[in-house]
Amino acid sequence: MFKPTYYSKIYRSFLSLEENAFQEVIRFFEENEAAIQELDFDEYFDVLVAYVTALFEVGAYKEHLTMVDVVIETSILNNISEYKGEDLFRRMLFRKAASLYHTRQFQKAEHVLGELLRMDVEDQGAILFMKKCLRTHYPQIRSNAHAAAVFLFLLTALVIAVEVLLVRPFYEMHAKTVETSRNSIFALGILLLIFGDVYHRYLAEREVRGFLREVRRKSKEKTGESE
Repeated sequence: MFKPTYYSKIYRSFLSLEENAFQEVIRFFEENEAAIQELDFDEYFDVLVAYVTALFEVGAYKEHLTMVDVVIETSILNNISEYKGEDLFRRMLFRKAASLYHTRQFQKAEHVLGELLRMDVEDQGAILFMKKCLRTHYPQIRSNAHAAAVFLFLLTALVIAVEVLLVRPFYEMHAKTVETSRNSIFALGILLLIFGDVYHRYLAEREVRGFLREVRRKSKEKTGESE
């Protein structure tokens, strides 16, 4: 991107801010928004990207979502494929997905991540994030398993109370059976906790693998057609 030898006064003020002073960047942009929009395009775009980045970094995800599309659309319209040594389009899309996730718009986040994976099916960051999003699809499985496990732990506590107060003082001959039952109930509760988490993750993994398989298949078909 061409850099002018002369910078405007407002842009020089922006450059004087510390790189990671995100709150200051946000305040600067919002106090000078009208003037910033009148800047030379390169200066305007630098400030805009810094502002959108700052919104994300401070966790202002709703505000970030209102502005990130401006950067994405501007980069497309002006054919900006690389910005400061990185793929700006992909970075902004990934952060848009993250903001959607943090505002509990999980399906929209999955859609954005799907677009990223269609561009690069081997993008490990997008794959891991997609799995995280998909795990929100099956909350009932894990919550039911956890509820059943809690019930079994409470039942274990009840059995222990009966064992201590009744069985051992008066029915010692049954103590071993009660102890085995108590340990079995507790172990079953642990297994239910593990099963709920593992099966929950497995479903998300399976769905992502299926999606990636379909993307790769379509990519091969498209390559074959072009040949």
